[in-house]
Amino acid sequence: MNDLSPSPSQAEAPPLPDLSVSFAGLRLKNPVIAASGTFGYGHEYDGLVDASALGGIATKGLTLEARGGNKGERLHETPAGLINSIGLENPGIPAFVEKELPGLRRLGTVVFANLSGGSLEGYEEGAALLDAAEGVDAIELNVSCPNVRHGGMNFGLDPDVAAEVVRLVRARSAKPLVVKLSPNAPDLLAVAKACEEAGADALSLVNTFKAMAIDIDRARPVFDNVTAGLSGPAIRPIALRMVWEVVGAVEIPVVGMGGIATARDAIEFIMAGAVAVEVGTATFPNPNAMRDIIIDMTTFMRVRGFGSLAELRGLARKAASPR
Repeated sequence: MNDLSPSPSQAEAPPLPDLSVSFAGLRLKNPVIAASGTFGYGHEYDGLVDASALGGIATKGLTLEARGGNKGERLHETPAGLINSIGLENPGIPAFVEKELPGLRRLGTVVFANLSGGSLEGYEEGAALLDAAEGVDAIELNVSCPNVRHGGMNFGLDPDVAAEVVRLVRARSAKPLVVKLSPNAPDLLAVAKACEEAGADALSLVNTFKAMAIDIDRARPVFDNVTAGLSGPAIRPIALRMVWEVVGAVEIPVVGMGGIATARDAIEFIMAGAVAVEVGTATFPNPNAMRDIIIDMTTFMRVRGFGSLAELRGLARKAASPR
């Protein structure tokens, strides 16, 4: 009679760690989310990336009406980073719901509709449309947009203005609301607290840093708008510090992002207290960066004996000496 009992190595093999995460009424299979503006509406990576393996997808920024985006140079590579001046080019929310959302729903992952706007009314109406859209699991509210009616200052730079946007959107949507913060705010913690008090279910940060580049051959700025947004590994240490500080200042969950390219990068943000992470620029040179992060994070946890992501979350905060 054959002995079909497992060998000692098989019997002792630990189960795969649980990478699932729950926050703001959402359940993600893992903490890795495709960042807004870097993964399109999902179908752009067909044949390259198995989107169903991701924890979620944050759509390209959406506005109530279609936008054509900025003119001139839009992308400029810089050491350890990328500067972009896309200008929120998108088909508008009604066209997104009709043409893009059905495909996103079929990907089998959590869909965060990134809502942007140039006016309070645009945010309100956009939120109502997304709230009614089947297949939108949550709204990621981008408050880094300029208020075109009041001098062009970004909504997310002032705590009171940011809170007003959050209150208006909260009143028009019952879906989980994740507010995406700008690192360019003079007092980021004040903005974070104001958004929490106004009804945000979670926060995500950081968006791109204000930056610029000069074409020395033409002796002029690279971008028509002069300044643009810096992302990529160059910003990661600063983004990590900001996530650490915001986690310590609010009670709601925080999604971290900013230059994450490897599992070790992602784990830093989780150990700083982030509930999940978003990956953006890293996907351009390596379309499977997010898959690699998920695989390598699983290996890291298994080798070190972590059974769940909750065991990693905030671990570095426990070791930090009070100052």
